[in-house]
Amino acid sequence: MPHFESAGLRLAYLDEGPGEPILLIHGFASNKQVNWVYPGWVEMLVKAGRRVIAIDNRGHGESQGSHNPDDYGAPTMAEDARRLLDHLDLPWVDVMGYSMGARISAFLTLNHPERVRGAIFGGLGYGMITGVGNPEPIAAALEADKLSDVTDRTGRAFRAFADQTKSDRLALAACMRSSRQKISKEEVARITQPVLVAVGTRDEIAGSASELAALMPRAEVLDIPNRDHMVAVGDKVYKAGALAFLESVAREGRS
Repeated sequence: MPHFESAGLRLAYLDEGPGEPILLIHGFASNKQVNWVYPGWVEMLVKAGRRVIAIDNRGHGESQGSHNPDDYGAPTMAEDARRLLDHLDLPWVDVMGYSMGARISAFLTLNHPERVRGAIFGGLGYGMITGVGNPEPIAAALEADKLSDVTDRTGRAFRAFADQTKSDRLALAACMRSSRQKISKEEVARITQPVLVAVGTRDEIAGSASELAALMPRAEVLDIPNRDHMVAVGDKVYKAGALAFLESVAREGRS
């Protein structure tokens, strides 16, 4: 996999296909393979004629990270994404992020609006504004000696996932403990690009998709039926809705 340098860290990415570019940003404790390759997103988007770029966020996948919470946070990782666009000489992209990746995508869109044509926020609704719970049980679970020591249900789920993906658990704990900077309602309202907010109807983590979308002048909602936070990412309704949205954004860009 190719790499690039961002603020002294060597970060991994994939870059496949011709056509108009889309940047994919994965969720917490995941990576570009688990979030985008294995569920078929990369293959589908390439077949649809898109150039697909997917980053491994710092501390995840094949990218370097640190064990210092100060080195993380969505605004910081949004700058990693921006540096990847610079590295690839891409003046703009469409962007899709899932969960933590949606928060990173929002900061990229907000802080560098000229670089984002359209955005898909997957797996994160109004939780983008309010936050999505206490990070400490998850961080503690990641730092535990073994999975059997973890009693918190959510912590066990993330610890098992981190073990499955052979992640640097201490880097993930630092990422979870970082100041997960929230975005205010007023800031979100400044996102004027077309936005799709896609959330599973059984997702108890994301918060309301419609409440988030209502803050933005050009946002729409895609309900992913009967899917929770962990499985919605590979759902066929999500994929079909994302493709339709991206095509509408592309038609608008060409007109």
